[in-house]
Amino acid sequence: QVQVEESGGGLVQPGGSLRLSCAASGNILYIYNMGWYRHTPGNQRELVATIDAGGSTNYADSVKGRFTISRDNAKNTVYLQMNSLKPEDTAVYDCLVEEGTAWSTSFYWGQGTQVTVSS
Repeated sequence: QVQVEESGGGLVQPGGSLRLSCAASGNILYIYNMGWYRHTPGNQRELVATIDAGGSTNYADSVKGRFTISRDNAKNTVYLQMNSLKPEDTAVYDCLVEEGTAWSTSFYWGQGTQVTVSS
């Protein structure tokens, strides 16, 4: 079993920055993709950014140029640097970790961390 824990959320003013962290622990064989998603009450979860084991990244159009995803494979940790934050970025940010072998992987979600952008 793999545990996933996010941290770094909070309240920030528009235009400000936050850095989220997500660490995976437990019985880890190999971590493939890691990603950040977000959701607000009554809405579906949406992709924010993903990064594969080789460092290739993918971003939602709404965050391109403002958010940067990175990972530290030695620490099984993924980060999300969020700059120029807007009120519409307010959401619960969820971390997703894909772990397993070349033949079979499983997906693990963290508990989520709240980000609120407000003056």
